[in-house]
Amino acid sequence: MMGKVIFYEDRNFQGRSYECMSDCGDFSSHMNRCHSCRVESGCWMMYDHPNYMGNQYFFKRGEYADYMSMFGMSNCIRSCRMIPMYKGSYRMRIYERDNFMGQMHEMMDDCDNIMDRYRMSHCQSCHVMDGHWLMYEQPHYRGRMSYFRPGEYRSFSNMGGMRFMSMRRIMDSWY
Repeated sequence: MMGKVIFYEDRNFQGRSYECMSDCGDFSSHMNRCHSCRVESGCWMMYDHPNYMGNQYFFKRGEYADYMSMFGMSNCIRSCRMIPMYKGSYRMRIYERDNFMGQMHEMMDDCDNIMDRYRMSHCQSCHVMDGHWLMYEQPHYRGRMSYFRPGEYRSFSNMGGMRFMSMRRIMDSWY
């Protein structure tokens, strides 16, 4: 499935626009700023710095006339990455400490609070075996988030010291 998002320089879909159908590491060659967007298809991670750096924001199909106010952002979107659709089972192992140490729990569904479910104060590493996941620094899917695709993530310390407390699957119904 192809994704498509249209970015606009000003709020309420005004000003110059840039249509994007794949990852874009830096909008600066296409537009000076970005204050609104329309996600016509797909799910996307947006970043407030070039080259997929800085804070991450998840966007699914819909209109975002003033996303900065909506998400409490202080910076404009500067880069984006399309999240491929996934239709299989979901599986991830979360670990209490770096390098897959400490308590380990295997997850196959969303978890709104790892403390309540697993008596685990936070997780510091994970191994995503199947699916695409969003992990949040606070319970109930709040606070800063990060996107995780299949792979091994040995330490979250390079993510600004984030400690993840809830996680959810990126479902194909969101596309």
